[in-house]
Amino acid sequence: MALFKKRTVGKPGEWYYCLEHKKVEEGPECPNKDRFGPYASRPEAEHAMETARARNLQWENDPKWHDAPAGGRNEE
Repeated sequence: MALFKKRTVGKPGEWYYCLEHKKVEEGPECPNKDRFGPYASRPEAEHAMETARARNLQWENDPKWHDAPAGGRNEE
């Protein structure tokens, strides 16, 4: 057991969406691996999952994402 637990310190006004707890938090309460952010406002953080879905859809439909590697053949 650690005597001193390192606590992530956030700034007031920074908002995060915690993937583990599925809630918005002011300041980083959870580890980096479990959150999206920082966001400028609470409403922006509340829409984090929608924003991520929209960006994923853009990337999946981006023709550059599906380019064949140099040499013109697909690597498997």
